[in-house]
Amino acid sequence: MKIVMALDSFKGCMSSREANEAAAEGARAVCPDAEIVQVPVSDGGEGFTEAFHAAVGGRLIEMAVKDPMMRTVRGCYLLHGDMVVIEVAQACGLSLLTAEERNPLVATSYGVGQMVADAVRRGARHIIVGLGGSATSDSGTGMLRALIDAFAPHGQWDDIAQLKPVRFTLASDVKNPLCGENGAAHVFAPQKGATPEMVVQLDERARRFAEVSARHFGFDRSAEEGAGAAGGLSYAFLQYMNAACRSGISLLLDTIHFEETVRGARLIVTGEGSADRQTLMGKLPMGILQKAGGVPTCLIAGKISDREVLLEAGFAFAECINPPGLPLEEALRTEVARGNISQTIARILRQFKENN
Repeated sequence: MKIVMALDSFKGCMSSREANEAAAEGARAVCPDAEIVQVPVSDGGEGFTEAFHAAVGGRLIEMAVKDPMMRTVRGCYLLHGDMVVIEVAQACGLSLLTAEERNPLVATSYGVGQMVADAVRRGARHIIVGLGGSATSDSGTGMLRALIDAFAPHGQWDDIAQLKPVRFTLASDVKNPLCGENGAAHVFAPQKGATPEMVVQLDERARRFAEVSARHFGFDRSAEEGAGAAGGLSYAFLQYMNAACRSGISLLLDTIHFEETVRGARLIVTGEGSADRQTLMGKLPMGILQKAGGVPTCLIAGKISDREVLLEAGFAFAECINPPGLPLEEALRTEVARGNISQTIARILRQFKENN
């Protein structure tokens, strides 16, 4: 019996790799002779670089970068031939800040530009950028400033020749434009510490930057789907580097030939921290289901809502790993979550074997 584990990270609790291992433990308890294939996955946020590294190999390049508060931290990206995978959360991630430090009026994406510049110097010709988990809402101005500092000593963007041969692909499932009530500031900045007054300021700042950029280039990509991802960092890549957007999970699964991996499998297990009807709007588990090739696909999560909707969408199981009444603080402890994932998978597999 072949079982494929492809679980997303459980934020604040377990990485994708750790969640896969916990699920594998549960499977072995019921099916000790099963062939268990573990596939680290990410849709562009936490673990995106690790997932690509596990899939294609290459070399992890560690470097000093500026965090959202311009403090020096260590970040890494993946170099594989002339392809590079960058996870913006490594440089401007929300996880790099305490709750008290969150302030998107100040937070900068400068460190992302440092990573891009380093990759270009090493010969990168295709840079894939995972846009999840950012603490910023600066429309990518920090990132652009870092590239100007690296390549344009006279401060002129048009002087940068080094970026012209480089193709950029953005991994994100966000569909929001840069500005307006559905834009980066209004939808995402409150999660990053913005007050209602800050949201208005951030949106106006983004609008002014887009207007200046449109006059300079003669075109405007701020209203495109996905321009608002990562606090508008996506917009800067689209407008200034002619980037293309793709679904993060689809990009990864195509790269690792996931459809070949699941060939011959009896069951696929995927999961995330919280699953509801929004899961069906392009989130990672839905990407797994779409690439499953008809193999029964089980969805587990720390919290499950709209279970019937998830089952109707095609998931064979949609199960919460946490027993009723378990306090959130306890549920987020890694050892507790690991045990709950293992026990949930064991329970699902017993039922699956009985019915098949």
